[in-house]
Amino acid sequence: MRDLLLVGFILGSVPFILKRPWIGAVMWAWVSLMNPHRFTWGFAYNFQVAMIVGAATLLSLVMHLKEVKAPPRNAAMVALGIFVLWLNITLPFSFNLNEVYGMWDKVMKIMLMLFVTGMLIIEKKQIQVLIWVVALSIGLLGLKGGIFTVLQGGENRVWGPAGSFIEGNNEIGLAFIMAIPLMYYLHEQVTDKRIRWGVLVCIGSSAAAALGTHSRGALLAIAAMTFFLWLKSPRKLLNGFIILLLSPLLYFFMPDKWHDRMATIETYEEDASAMGRINAWKMAYNLASDNFFGGGFQIYDGNTFARYAPVPEDVHAAHSVYFQILGEHGFVGLFLYLLVGFLTWRLANRLIKQTDGKSDLRWISLFCRMSQVSIAGFAVGGAFLSLAYFDLTYYLLIIMSTMDRWLKMNPITTAIKLPLAAGQVGPLQTASTERRT
Repeated sequence: MRDLLLVGFILGSVPFILKRPWIGAVMWAWVSLMNPHRFTWGFAYNFQVAMIVGAATLLSLVMHLKEVKAPPRNAAMVALGIFVLWLNITLPFSFNLNEVYGMWDKVMKIMLMLFVTGMLIIEKKQIQVLIWVVALSIGLLGLKGGIFTVLQGGENRVWGPAGSFIEGNNEIGLAFIMAIPLMYYLHEQVTDKRIRWGVLVCIGSSAAAALGTHSRGALLAIAAMTFFLWLKSPRKLLNGFIILLLSPLLYFFMPDKWHDRMATIETYEEDASAMGRINAWKMAYNLASDNFFGGGFQIYDGNTFARYAPVPEDVHAAHSVYFQILGEHGFVGLFLYLLVGFLTWRLANRLIKQTDGKSDLRWISLFCRMSQVSIAGFAVGGAFLSLAYFDLTYYLLIIMSTMDRWLKMNPITTAIKLPLAAGQVGPLQTASTERRT
């Protein structure tokens, strides 16, 4: 039944996508982030849901070409485009050229649909729908994982959808942490108490699920995220009290084996997994120092480690977005990757300055603040995980870029209040304000 419902829903969405291409962009975000087909047990498990949604969206884009906008133009988007170009330049220089096309194909499809999303998401309503879908695609996984953690007493680990970027316990833990600030944004945007409480339950469950992954990187990331969430939130006193109240409850709820695992952060020299990661980092650095273009997508094998790792037999994945990009695409690739992140943060700062103090634009300023909280969590947690191509990080840039374009398309005149006599309008004060729809 679950298989039939999912496949029926996917196929049933195609006519709506063909009529309104922006629906396809939203559907792609849901399928790409949540991987709903991986929660079935029959024929839908391997059903090509992404291919169907992606193909319908691209076809609809061509059919409605006159309504489509060019991708948003700002420094961060330009840097992202150059980064994608560099991934293709390094491709022919890959060590294992016959084995890289699977990952290259996956990454290029993600990047293509991100730019397509920027072309199709134009209006305020479309932007807001995309935010809800992006946040809850991970938030509902957090709800499921949080319930599992509580029922199991934290004894068993939470895992992500099979075959996805966030399949591993470490990766899904970081995804939960990145989604929490976005769900906080949703909570602040709605007035219906039932929806607000529902979002709060997802936030709490995602926090519990992040701990339930037993990921040490997730613990460090949640600490960074919590600090920035308090720093960027509008009600610091109330939110600080809630954080101080809930954090010890979640911490002491976890079982002894969880605490024992977290304690190894301080004694990483004695932990084989931690030392394996350091070995992989040194391998990536040595490889990039010896090869201008890096080694390509698939470099985590015995041959590569034998050439560049201090401990050749200790083969590990990169376990760091920074060393992952460094080893795969060289120092130029790492520079471009960091540049995208830096310019995304600057874009958020610029939008915050443009919209702060304007009640009609609070939805933009708050989202940008919460995006910075997510980026801070990713910057810390990503230092220990191979998640350089995870969609969620790039969706933050795409959404803020569509907001930036929307602002440029909808100029606003803001009244300047001056102490004048009743009924009098001064030369610097407008009699009315042009409001956005």
